[in-house]
Amino acid sequence: AMNHAKEAQIIMNACQRGAVTCANTRAGRGTDIKLWPGVKELGGLAVIGTERHESRRIDNQLRGRSGRQGDPGYTRFYLSLEDDLMKRFGGDRVKDFLDRLSDNDDDKVIESRLITRQVESAQKRVEGNNYDTRKQTLQYDDVMRIQREIIYGERMQVIEADKSLKNVLIPMIHRTIDHQVAMFTQGERKEWRLDSLRDFISSSLTSDKVTDSIDFKTISVEDLKKKLYDIVEQNFEDKEKALGDPSQMLEFEKVVILRVVDDRWTDHIDAMDQLRQSIGLRGYGQLNPLVEYQDSGYRMFEEMISNIEFDVTRLFMKAEIRQNLSR
Repeated sequence: AMNHAKEAQIIMNACQRGAVTCANTRAGRGTDIKLWPGVKELGGLAVIGTERHESRRIDNQLRGRSGRQGDPGYTRFYLSLEDDLMKRFGGDRVKDFLDRLSDNDDDKVIESRLITRQVESAQKRVEGNNYDTRKQTLQYDDVMRIQREIIYGERMQVIEADKSLKNVLIPMIHRTIDHQVAMFTQGERKEWRLDSLRDFISSSLTSDKVTDSIDFKTISVEDLKKKLYDIVEQNFEDKEKALGDPSQMLEFEKVVILRVVDDRWTDHIDAMDQLRQSIGLRGYGQLNPLVEYQDSGYRMFEEMISNIEFDVTRLFMKAEIRQNLSR
């Protein structure tokens, strides 16, 4: 079926008188196999199937090779009770047939409506299983599809932006500050994790000198946030002055955001794939794997967004702007 010209030549000669053509299920699909002279009087094209397939649709497509466009035709299927379809889905009645025939001639021909019904029943079960599998796959894929649409939509807005992304960057940095300050100042003041708070400010927002100037023992949470917001605003203004050209500042903003988003999104895709491979084990704990995948996927997506904003904050605030120097 990969060599269309050669296949067409074979199919064209498939219905000569006395010709036998061995083919797979794809050969001749969607074409009319023309009857050569003398074939119509003999009954037309005969299609002989060597097995019944898991899908009745494939069997019907094979039958449809003959009797096209008003021509006569004939189809017949031969199968073994030891075919995979019958052994896996045939049921106890087929097993009983096999047991009764085990001591007799293995080549005995069986023609029974019971077997025909069992074949159709087996095909229906396979089709039902395949449908459930496809449906479940789509439900799992929907989780990633929704997340992908969100990320790609936000990413495209950044790419197509024609003016400063300050209204995007500043809120991201403020949310990161709010989250980090809240995390390190829980409980009473004596319970605050001041060392971790200082490390965050020094490594992600400003210099050690500025950090040391803050009196963490007396400053309130709100005043601390306001002071950090002011540092962000001043940093943004300094970078605008250093670059001078607004188009260069816009390009810098895009590079910062897109670099972080692409790195974090790539890691998230890998993590979601690993989650999907292992989520079935939660069924042993009487949990619905699909629901668990949706819940875990949502939490992982929220965590990814938080990590993106943290990385953007650190990369933007700590980046040093230098104009290209010429000799």
